[in-house]
Amino acid sequence: MPELEHQDSSVLTDDELRTLDAHWRAANYLAAGQIYLLANPLLREPLRAEHIKPRLLGHWGTSPGLNLVYTHLNRVIKKRELDALCVWGPGHGGPSVLGGAWLEGSYSETYPDVGRDAAGMGRLFRQFSFPGGVPSHVAPETPGSIHEGGELGYSLAHA
Repeated sequence: MPELEHQDSSVLTDDELRTLDAHWRAANYLAAGQIYLLANPLLREPLRAEHIKPRLLGHWGTSPGLNLVYTHLNRVIKKRELDALCVWGPGHGGPSVLGGAWLEGSYSETYPDVGRDAAGMGRLFRQFSFPGGVPSHVAPETPGSIHEGGELGYSLAHA
């Protein structure tokens, strides 16, 4: 009887890798959009000055790394059916956590007026670090957040 090949479950298939890459790129776009865009979230028209926020807050530099961690943690949590609490520490890394929550749907569950469509994306972008909106760091308004803080020390103290 031929021996069955054992596939290492820690190795990603090409389809899993493509899906993770697409999620990561979408999360990066959402983070950049929250930091920079006031309007035109899908860039359906040429970018104009009035589409850009007059005051930029949030740190793009931390966003791709946080999005990479969020993307892979999401995969592991879902695959292993885990209950997990993520401790996010980088200051002003809110665009990544908010974007990830919006992508997975928990943001829209908490804030139904920020739907998972183009209009909802526009609201997500506009409200980020803007008067009457949400802060530039993870705060109690963020689904699943238990603390006010944007630095690792505060995050660990609350965790």
